[in-house]
Amino acid sequence: MFKMWKRTSKDTHCHLFFLAFQDLESGLYLVATPIGNLEDITLRALRVLKCATVILSEDTRHSGKLLQHYNIKTPLLSFHKFNEREREPSILRRLHEGEAVALISDAGTPGISDPGMELARLCAAEKIPVVPIPGPSAAIAALSASGLPSNEFTFVGFLPKHGRSRRDRLEISAREAATQIFYVPPHGIHQFLVDAASSFGDSRSCVIAREITKLHEEFWRGTLGEANEAFATRQPKGEITVLIEGQLISVDETPSEDFLEHELRELMTKGHTLSAAVKLVTEATSAKKKDVYALALRLFGK
Repeated sequence: MFKMWKRTSKDTHCHLFFLAFQDLESGLYLVATPIGNLEDITLRALRVLKCATVILSEDTRHSGKLLQHYNIKTPLLSFHKFNEREREPSILRRLHEGEAVALISDAGTPGISDPGMELARLCAAEKIPVVPIPGPSAAIAALSASGLPSNEFTFVGFLPKHGRSRRDRLEISAREAATQIFYVPPHGIHQFLVDAASSFGDSRSCVIAREITKLHEEFWRGTLGEANEAFATRQPKGEITVLIEGQLISVDETPSEDFLEHELRELMTKGHTLSAAVKLVTEATSAKKKDVYALALRLFGK
């Protein structure tokens, strides 16, 4: 039941400026918050944050600035990758007792390369309502303005830290037809571009989106080869999203044996084992694994 705003106790009602308000049902609310510009928050998000029993926050000091800006006094509880497993049992108890728990990350949508995925899974398994409060996402914002195909895309997020695992993931992405989206820390942009050019090729188009919605927002567009030159000596600051165009050959088409042979030879030349090369080619094409494996055996033996 919506009511008109009036100044009452928060124990009986929630209120938000001059807006209508509504008491929250018990559940986990995944609240998207601005990725830079504080104006990029929805009225619904503000109401949920105002009315929740507690707000789980990746960094309470960082989130405190957002809440202070909107005069939201709901208690904050730290919830990040180093303590989420420890916090989960007590949070589940609070939810079972009927509390409304809001979860926010430092920026963007919780659970998308941020804490929250496992908690949402546990709540769903225990029949606790999980309510998305949609809003900003760096990946979607970058894709929408990139100029690259947006009808199909793969969100990869942050790559593994281990060098071989990182390169293996890039090899998979390089063979997909969809636009590939990565999150890259600013100190790692040069190495990422070197590895990406090795897997995708220098001529593949890319977009480097930096500081989206902030004062120094930048969209750099060009090829991976040009990007390597442009960022060889640059030390960019802020959050970076890199988008790379998909492979032009459609994965829906049955690849020719010549194409499969070329892909296998390229991977083997780069040091992949026979089984790893077969796996990567199979995942990136519509070819059957047994056919790719048989071809690999003919080419390279056991």
